[in-house]
Amino acid sequence: MVLVAVLVVATTSFAVYRLNGIFGTNNVVSRPSADSLENSDYNPKRVLFEVFGSPRSTATINFLDKDAQPQRVDNVPLPWSHPLTTTDPTLFADLRAQGDGATIGCRITVNGIVKDERSTNNVNGYIACLDKSA
Repeated sequence: MVLVAVLVVATTSFAVYRLNGIFGTNNVVSRPSADSLENSDYNPKRVLFEVFGSPRSTATINFLDKDAQPQRVDNVPLPWSHPLTTTDPTLFADLRAQGDGATIGCRITVNGIVKDERSTNNVNGYIACLDKSA
């Protein structure tokens, strides 16, 4: 009985192996080459951070760069702007500033469209602009 079971398993395994060789393929995953998975530079996203305020005022500005790494600029004269260009599908645009004037405001523009704009009239005011899906 054991000999018959071993013979049936061996014959079935050989038949599956031969049929796989005729009809099947050895490629486990079928996809285009790795080069096509990269983003192309044909449609870059242009993000502009802007901070504005009272004449002759300065500000400390914090923002996330295109790699989502925090950046800080101290005592920069206003108005201030910083462009970013990326081909990533999304960019977490975060801009924060605190100024020493009577007013301060911020703006995030993506491809020429204003995504967030805020301002405050507080002395030494703090302002934040955010666009989660720039």
